[in-house]
Parts: sequence; structure tokens; C-alpha cells
Amino acid sequence: MRVTLSRLRAAVWRASKSGCGAVGLFLLASVAPLHAGEFLHTRGVDIVDDQGQVVMLRGVGLGNWFLPEGYMWRFGERGDRPRKIEQLVTDLIGPEAADRFWIQFRRNYIAEADLKRIAELGFNSVRPSLNARRFLTEGENPVSVAEGFEVLDHLVQWCKKYGLYVILDMHAAPGGQTGANIDDSAHDQPELFQDPRNQDRLLDLWLRWVRRYKDEPTVAGYDLLNEPLPARTGAAAKYKDQLEPLYRRLTRAIRAVDSRHLIFVEGADWANDWSVFTTPFDANLVYQFHYYCWNRPDHLNDIDKYLADRRRLQHPVWVGETGEKDNTIYWATTDYFEANRIGWAFWPWKKMETVNTPYSIRQPEGWDAVRAYSRGGDKPGRDVAQKAFDQLLQNIKLENCVYFPDVVNALFHRVPGRVEAENYGHEGLDQSYFVKDTSFKAQYYRTSEPVPIELIGSDGNRWRSAQAIRLGAGEWTAYTLQSLTARDYAGRVKARSDRGAAEFTVSLNGDSQPASVSGSAWTEVRLGTLHFAAGSNRLKLQVHRGTVSFDWLSFQ
Repeated sequence: MRVTLSRLRAAVWRASKSGCGAVGLFLLASVAPLHAGEFLHTRGVDIVDDQGQVVMLRGVGLGNWFLPEGYMWRFGERGDRPRKIEQLVTDLIGPEAADRFWIQFRRNYIAEADLKRIAELGFNSVRPSLNARRFLTEGENPVSVAEGFEVLDHLVQWCKKYGLYVILDMHAAPGGQTGANIDDSAHDQPELFQDPRNQDRLLDLWLRWVRRYKDEPTVAGYDLLNEPLPARTGAAAKYKDQLEPLYRRLTRAIRAVDSRHLIFVEGADWANDWSVFTTPFDANLVYQFHYYCWNRPDHLNDIDKYLADRRRLQHPVWVGETGEKDNTIYWATTDYFEANRIGWAFWPWKKMETVNTPYSIRQPEGWDAVRAYSRGGDKPGRDVAQKAFDQLLQNIKLENCVYFPDVVNALFHRVPGRVEAENYGHEGLDQSYFVKDTSFKAQYYRTSEPVPIELIGSDGNRWRSAQAIRLGAGEWTAYTLQSLTARDYAGRVKARSDRGAAEFTVSLNGDSQPASVSGSAWTEVRLGTLHFAAGSNRLKLQVHRGTVSFDWLSFQ
């Protein structure tokens, strides 16, 4: 759906309660199904379609396909980037078998079934990470690699069929833009900025894509360069003054061929240093940052600096990558972005032996031996390796992968699922929460807001920690939950009181259920059946007597 549909429906609900139903109904009337058959362009800080309707890009990154990444194969240093993984495969099964493997890998890893499923789950766009070597050879006289263009054409055709937009992502530019493994660097140097010929080759490749898709609205736009020039290696300090001039050069050349598509630009230092941006240099420009919350205990990173730059630049902002954590953070971040009119793309669609992506690839038999070799261990026999790679080609097909609905539901704030109590809405005091002491600030999570959030434990795993909110009598928090259909769910709340008996209510769309808890031990309080409407639902958690800590609410 276009525009932040959940927010518009929530506005309708609030308007109906305040007697402003006509305004709410007008807003809802502007929402229509998204069709990736219209060119997107910018209007102020929004992305809009040809009809002027605001489009919230909610996408998924297609990593590890054109550009295999070592961590997604669970490899070590010997296989930490595409060229090393390719060499490892060749070492293990020989060049001819390796060539056959890679052709089949690119056919199987992302196929039509993947795009159909992505659309079914509610995403409206994909961001494929592209490696220049799959389209243009290296060396003195680069030539086109036909297979890369053919595979990308198939992706665009499937996306057109299923109503998805495509953002072309230059993830590994000629020479490399980071000097790290993620851009397939040959010498661990950002050679894109060290050798002008690499910038010429980057321009050549972009123009090949642009000429191919200039009349195709399914392609939403061109992401010129992924995560350039990290600061920790010194690359940003040396070369970031070249970044915006390079973007300007690429954009001028693209606009000589294509005046309609969006152009996405990323800051230095993994996309997040926007000091490189002066003034907008194109009418259809979208500024991009990437957002990963890897702190322990959990911390929801602030985005105020990007909002300030959006006011300065007066162009849309998009999160090209977010993910690689857990459902608590997934729920919080996408809600945070959309409350601030920012779209997002989850990274990645699938990888091997994981529980924090929509799909997980099963590890093939014999893979431990292949992994060990990638980490400097003994070389497995060719038969063992060939069997493992043959099985991998089957395991990467979507129908053979493991689906995690909880990940998708967290991204879209859907039931069934679990809502962490600290993931109340982002509309502020008297809209998403009410507390009496507004001077309080949490130590870890949402540290700029006054809702008391406390750390309640960790299991010792750096990827998991638990936090809870604490509310006194008269205080409340509110949440927006989506349901694909109208149906009933059984509810539970994990809570405890500071001392003695405490009373609270859980209200869904205005219908309240009373509950109570007694004592300092964590208790799962069972609620009655709650009826969710199709679409947006407003949930309110309010304490009436005593002081209550809430860990989570579950609806199954």
C-alpha cells in the first residue's frame, strides 16, 4: 500500500474519536494499491508516483546473489569476498565444475518464486546488490558479461509481474569504493578513488544499465554507490572530498540519457557521513543512510541528524539497509522510520543457518569441511566438496528454505506475534505515551524519551538482552498493530508489580480488558480473546493502581 497506510488509518481512528472524521476519511481516500508501473519522483521530502500519491518504499535487499558475501556462507578469511569465494570453489571442484556451479547458483538463489513471495509478504521493492564484475570484465579493455545483464533482466521482469519496484544498487564498483571485503576489493584499497580509469568504468557501467532501463518504471531508481569510504581505514579522510563530485558527474551523464528515474546517493563512512553533501544537484535525488543497531544492551539509534539534513536539503531520505539483529529492533526501527516518513529496505532476504531473516538456507552436508578450509583448515576431497556444492544449489531454492514469519511480522508490526513493551509508538507524549515525570530518561533504549525503560537481564549472548517499561497509576503506552484479516487472537502480557496487587487494562480499538498482577516475580497474565480488525489496530496499555513493569504482549 502507498503512503504510511498504518499511520493514515491511525489518523482516521484518532479523528473519529475527536470528531474530525471528515479529515480522516479524506486522508484514507488518498490511499490506493501500489503498482510498480508508474515512474517515481520526488516532491519535497516525499517520493511520489505519477498521480502525486506518496509512496513509502518498504523493501528487501537481495544480497549474496550477484555479490556473494563470506559471512552469509559462514566462511573465514579465505572466503570473505566474492573473488575469494570464487577461487575457493575453483580450488575445491575445478574450473569447469565451478563455472557450472556459479551459473546455476545465480539462477537458483533468486528466482521468480522469491519475487512472488516478497510481494505476497507485503514488501513493495527490492534492492539487489550488484557486482561490477558480473557485468563488465576487469583489465585494460573491459567488455560486457552477457549473463549478468540477462539475470538482471529476469529480475526486472519478475518484479514487473508482481508489482515490485527495483532499486539498482552499485554494491561493488570497479576498483572498489571501500577497500574492504564487502565491495569485492582486490587489494583492500578504495581503488575507485585512486585510479580515474575506475571512475570511467563505473560511469560506463551505469550508462549501460540506464540505456537498458530508461523507459522501465519498474526500476525505481539508481543507487550510485554503496557504503563508500569507511572512516576506520582512513579512506574517508583521504578521499571523501571526491564523493559528491563523482555523484554529480554520474548524475549529469545519466540525465543526458534518462530524465525520469530517481537517483539515490549515500554518504561516506558506510553511507552515514552526510557532511559530504552540499546542496542538491538534481530534482529527483534521494539521500540514503544505513541503520544497524548492534549495541548491547539494545539501543535504538537516534536519526535526528538525518532529519535535520532532510530539512536542510528538502529531499526525501531512505534507509537502504537495516536488519541483522532481532525482532525487537526490527519492530522498533521500521516503526521509527515510518513515523518520520522514511522508507526502508531490510537486509537481507535470506542467508545460511539463521533465524533473523525472512528465510534461512539449510547448511548442506559436508559444509563444515568446506568452512574449515575457508578458515585455513585442511582441504576436503573433491567428492565431498562437489556434493556439498550440489546440495547447496538445491538448498538455496526458496521452496527448500526455512521461513520465519515472526521476522516479517515484526517488520510490518503484524499479529500474530509478540510486541515488546518498549516498542510503543513514536508520535510522542499524549499520542503514544503518557507519563507523569517527563524529566526521566532511559539509560539504554530510546534515551531521549521519558518512558521508564529498565534493563531486566541478558542471557549472556551479545545479540539478546531484555528491557521492560515501568508505569505507575494513570500512565500508559500505545501501539499500532496490523492484521491482515479480521480475526480473534488470544492475548498474554508478561508483567510484575513493584509490591502488592496492581491493576491495569489492555485496550484494543477502545475495547478494554481488565487485568491484575501481584508480586515482583515475572508473571504471564492471560487476557481474554481480543478481536483485531483488518488493517490498523490501536492497542493501549494503562495502569490504574500500583506500579507495573511490562516486558511484552503476545497475540497468538
